Amino acid sequence: MAVCARLCGVGPARGCRRRSAAREQRRGAADSEPDTDTDPEEAGGGGGVTEDDEAAERIEGGRPAPPPVEVGPAGRAPLSLLELPPELLVQIFGSLPGTDLPSLARVCTTFRRILRTDTIWRRRCREEYGVCENLRKLEITGVSCRDVYAKLLHRYRHILGLWQPDIGPYGGLLNVVVDGLFIIGWMYLPPHDPHVDDPMRFKPLFRIHLMERKCATVECMYGHKGPHNGHIQIVKKDEFSTKCNQTDHHRMSGGRQEEFRTWLREEWGRTLEDIFHEHMQELILMKFIYTSQYDNCLTYRRIYLPPSSPEDLIRPGLFKGTYGSHGLEIVMLSFHGMKAKGTKITGDPNIPAGQQTVEIDLAHPLQLPDIENLRDFSELSRIVQEAQEQVRRKEQEQEQRQEEEEHSQQAPSQPAASPLGGECAKGEETAADADGTAQTEAPGSQPFVLPMGVISRNEDYPRSCRICFYGTGLIAGHGFTSPERTPGVFVLFDDDRFGFIWLELKSFSLYSRIKVSFQNAEAPSREAFDEMLKNIQSLAT
Repeated sequence: MAVCARLCGVGPARGCRRRSAAREQRRGAADSEPDTDTDPEEAGGGGGVTEDDEAAERIEGGRPAPPPVEVGPAGRAPLSLLELPPELLVQIFGSLPGTDLPSLARVCTTFRRILRTDTIWRRRCREEYGVCENLRKLEITGVSCRDVYAKLLHRYRHILGLWQPDIGPYGGLLNVVVDGLFIIGWMYLPPHDPHVDDPMRFKPLFRIHLMERKCATVECMYGHKGPHNGHIQIVKKDEFSTKCNQTDHHRMSGGRQEEFRTWLREEWGRTLEDIFHEHMQELILMKFIYTSQYDNCLTYRRIYLPPSSPEDLIRPGLFKGTYGSHGLEIVMLSFHGMKAKGTKITGDPNIPAGQQTVEIDLAHPLQLPDIENLRDFSELSRIVQEAQEQVRRKEQEQEQRQEEEEHSQQAPSQPAASPLGGECAKGEETAADADGTAQTEAPGSQPFVLPMGVISRNEDYPRSCRICFYGTGLIAGHGFTSPERTPGVFVLFDDDRFGFIWLELKSFSLYSRIKVSFQNAEAPSREAFDEMLKNIQSLAT
């Protein structure tokens, strides 16, 4: 603020040797009283005609305008920003972040007046939030670009991005975006089972827009009777909630039966008569009853897309995968050194959303047998059991080395054994990592077929793969009872598809990448992403 004050000739400028009488006059005429509110609405006097605005207008009308700037010698650079033409100041101010403009408005009355120029705020709406609509149309409704920025975009900026709704074990994926002159919350749904390669479906849950200058309007989009009154509350950092104030718009004239049939067509793309499996019918009915309880109020928690690095096996991100009778679910694939993790974003009563469904050990690639022997389930089981035993031995060796290191630290009188053991252990671990990395960087294509007896919801899986790894999958009873990790095979088909063979279940899951460009979803740091994973898993547990 002091720098701005010196630039425009407001306030003391210690050490300045070129003070002129004109600058002294401008310093006395400029309004430099500080404000405590930093809301963008204050830049230029706020969005609507308030008492503060009227007071500001009275102040401006009662004070004399700054005297004309004395023209110095030809070619002299301006000594103050106030000497610049107003149209140039508009260009300068328009290039600054919108969050800095309220502070600039408190420097002096001239700056405050210039910041009421809508061109500045039109540019900030476009550059910061991607609003490409013709904002000049707003003049018809009496809403300014400054109103759009301050009362819509800036006010609700904290809810932009990806979120996971708290719907018990089912979870979900919500993407809140700026869409024209609206902020819309889109719920993303997997394609109908078992078409895992089909694009995602989406439907609006709520929208926010500016109908008048006073405040933004929140509308619930749930149901089939059009937008209706809703409410959004930002509970705390990375968490907000929505509430519908007119739940009668969610009901259908045919009652719950008509609502269920409509939901079934939207969720599964079929009728109940088309589903012959009794257990599947029970799961579908259970999900409808459970999720219907949340049509009034929902809480959302922020999720981030996983960070990537050049060493990753494939690009991390969101995938849709087959989960037997539960249908298609959304899984987030992330890499953590020599481990890869698949975390459920949507879930089911057995393994709820937030749990780590698969874990891949990238240090233990598997060499599959030829295509004829691969059809033999017992041969694949033998290979996986050998890898499982290797992993178990390695974990035991690591635990033993840790105990020896702790023991050596407690017994400093015998230092000779510690460096030798430490270097040996470090060398072995590095060799294993290097071997694993070498095999993941240059994998070769090989034929692939599911062993006899392994069930797949989608028979249209690739018939060749790049590489396979040992991994574990999480299984549990209904209600997430007796969870345990069982051995399996991670199969990488290409950059956008992978699979997992659940040996104990004799089941195969096929995963396909979600090819949607999500905005405002990058994690600020690796630590923030890891903390997010830990939080959603603890909530699921």
